[in-house]
Amino acid sequence: MRRFLLCLVLILAACAPRGTLVMAPEGYRPPILETVWIASQRTPDGQHVPQPWFSRIDVSVPPERAAGDLAYPRPDGDPAAQFLVSGGGRLAGADAFRRAIEADLAGRAPDDRDIILFVHGYNYSFAEGVYRTAQLAHDLRLPGVHAHFSWPSRMKPYAYSGDRDGALYSRDGLVQTIDLLARTRGRGKIVLMAHSMGSQLLMEGLRQMALSGRRDLIDRVDGVVLISPDLDLRLFRSQVRAIGPLPWPFVILTSPRDRALQLAALISDEPVRLGNIPDARPVADLDVIVVDTGAFDTGIGHFNLADSPTLQQILRRAGDLDNILPQEGGVAPGLIGGAVSRVEQAVQVVLSPAF
Repeated sequence: MRRFLLCLVLILAACAPRGTLVMAPEGYRPPILETVWIASQRTPDGQHVPQPWFSRIDVSVPPERAAGDLAYPRPDGDPAAQFLVSGGGRLAGADAFRRAIEADLAGRAPDDRDIILFVHGYNYSFAEGVYRTAQLAHDLRLPGVHAHFSWPSRMKPYAYSGDRDGALYSRDGLVQTIDLLARTRGRGKIVLMAHSMGSQLLMEGLRQMALSGRRDLIDRVDGVVLISPDLDLRLFRSQVRAIGPLPWPFVILTSPRDRALQLAALISDEPVRLGNIPDARPVADLDVIVVDTGAFDTGIGHFNLADSPTLQQILRRAGDLDNILPQEGGVAPGLIGGAVSRVEQAVQVVLSPAF
């Protein structure tokens, strides 16, 4: 069974088409456009760089697609069916990055000025992280501006340990990026989202802030969402001890049937990873919200939030999780398909399409 699981995940990862930056046809005016603000600690072809560089990429979202679909471009670049680049460019530096976002925010309504920063996971190319950020922004209808931190993945399904090194290499750059976004004038909330191995990087960044005396920066974060976090439970608890009070809400999206995390646990010689804990009991003493999305597993079940239109619809209706959770067990008002209970300090939400 273990050998079958290993082969299945690696074959699926190896066979999947890779995303590259492809420009939309000249003169094309995309009906759906998502702007992604990028801080990157790697070049577009994957090489490490010592300091982040900054850019803006306008992504054309194909109008003829179902929610949850992410079609990477082919060389011919069909804008009706594929995600494409329609504009943007490199910015002069950190100050130019911050000023450009401030200008974007200034033209928005007061309730449309949040900043959402997405940190990608294992085995992502630079382009794939950009397209994924645009897809999440569009499908989840997230308000405000959307930023992406790109760390140096090896972009190979077999380079798991190399990707872990690349994530840890980028801690300083991520902290610098969060500090820039937190100092952006005119912003609303700042929410940090990370997928898979990116969750380890994000937690290390928060830990580094605490250990370097930057509690003020942690306190300016208005929420954290860890999506299928590929993170050792003991390491996570150690990070939380160093960080202190966590930003609220602090949401962990899990699935006990996540095959990629089952493989990660196998490689790490562990029974489970944070992203596939069976319930909230392993983190019951922490102020976190554990959301079980296993009912929406597709494929290997490692990114339900991005892949499942039904799950996206439920979470869009949920609003701010910290405002809708009841003090006692039951159904959360406004959270369609969610059964909620408290497990000591933690809150457990089990989502079901047939609730």
